[in-house]
Amino acid sequence: MFKLLIIAIGGGIGTLARYIVSGLDYKYSSGVFPVSTLIVNLSGSFIIGLLWGFSERFSVSPNLRMFLFIGILGGYTTFSTLSLETFNLLRDNEYRIAFLNVLFSNILGVVLVFAGFFISKYLIGLRDLIPGPK
Repeated sequence: MFKLLIIAIGGGIGTLARYIVSGLDYKYSSGVFPVSTLIVNLSGSFIIGLLWGFSERFSVSPNLRMFLFIGILGGYTTFSTLSLETFNLLRDNEYRIAFLNVLFSNILGVVLVFAGFFISKYLIGLRDLIPGPK
């Protein structure tokens, strides 16, 4: 139960940090490019790499690892986890798997967003065909 609490608190912190970054982007940016998402994903990747490097050198408790990696960075961005996993694959000379990881995660992620969007529109259309109150 304590582990879940640690992760939940970290997740809340990460989510609030992402909200703040997004809010600053919307306040100061008028462009179409998703700057806040890029900032969050890239900064999350940098932070997870930095913390992972420290955790390999210094003794870090499992609870602190969960709080930082799963909680804070998981709430902030899961892209950082993808980046770390790809880094570890490359470091282990698993180039093909690393390439496939990036390819599948990015391309399939976008494809699935489209699929979910169009499926929701289809289901909404079916709902509109059913008589009765809506």
